[in-house]
Amino acid sequence: MAATRTLFIGGTGVISSACVAEALEQGHEVTVVNRGTSSTRPLPDGVEVLHADIRDPESVHRVLGERSFDVAAEFLAFTPEHVRTDFELFEGRVGQYVFISSASAYQKPPSRVPVTESTPLRNPFWQYSRDKIACEDVLVEAYRDRGFPVTIVRPSHTYDRTLIPTSGHWTDLERMRRGAPVVVHGDGTSRWTIIHNTDFAVAFTGLLGRPEAVGDSFHITGDEAPTWDEIYCYLAEALGVEAELVHVASESIAAVVPELGPGLIGDKAHSMHFDNSKVKALVPGFSARVPFARGAGEIVEWYLADADRQRVDPDLDAAFDRLVEHARAFG
Repeated sequence: MAATRTLFIGGTGVISSACVAEALEQGHEVTVVNRGTSSTRPLPDGVEVLHADIRDPESVHRVLGERSFDVAAEFLAFTPEHVRTDFELFEGRVGQYVFISSASAYQKPPSRVPVTESTPLRNPFWQYSRDKIACEDVLVEAYRDRGFPVTIVRPSHTYDRTLIPTSGHWTDLERMRRGAPVVVHGDGTSRWTIIHNTDFAVAFTGLLGRPEAVGDSFHITGDEAPTWDEIYCYLAEALGVEAELVHVASESIAAVVPELGPGLIGDKAHSMHFDNSKVKALVPGFSARVPFARGAGEIVEWYLADADRQRVDPDLDAAFDRLVEHARAFG
């Protein structure tokens, strides 16, 4: 694979930070546009940093000047307006524009699994997913009408040591630590595909500068699909405790904690398993090397290393108590 001059829009997030590090490791010339630095995921040595706000196109024009790149990887576009702005910024100056979409855009509930890239895109439950679908529509039209060199990448649940995959995040883990029951949506048996960010980065980097990836879409997900009960129990094991799991319907959780509703009903409530053969055909070195049993240990170790990271949401904690009480009374 030839080295590329790759511009990352955003480079310190859960996914993008690992992709920046992997691209650098693979010998690519890496430039990052972001607004500032991150103490949680600092950029590695060897990365060129351009300080600008992608929501302020003039600031990006100023730092880019007349420069061109082989690849622009867009991690911070969430609406059609964002990608239309990118046309003005990058059309004619990049050989490949990689848009980070979302596997949550796939049909919910799925009519069949495993999900492939030909699975329809439709999510009536989550606005975030509908916005990503709308972005894809704009980009596909631009590719067909005028050859805009887009590659669409759809991550599924990608995590690092900072990202607890459960609905309650650290609140769930703190409940486990003190022996309180934790709320698990559904009956806990639905399967959830999950992948460590360093594994995602291998496949992502393998698509950079690949002409055969232009005009096409790929999801990059793990091959591991533990049940939600298993996910909670892996985290409990890493904490050295035994979790008491209380199962509550996703709709009931959404009624008590509305902000959790779209992500649950529009994504996590459904068993999601993916066929990764398409991306593996182009990146045969891609495989899921970090099982979640190990990833859970990384998460717990990181949170326990600093008390400031251990932030309990008191409102969410109280809501979980109400849900547990109701489940026990009427379950």
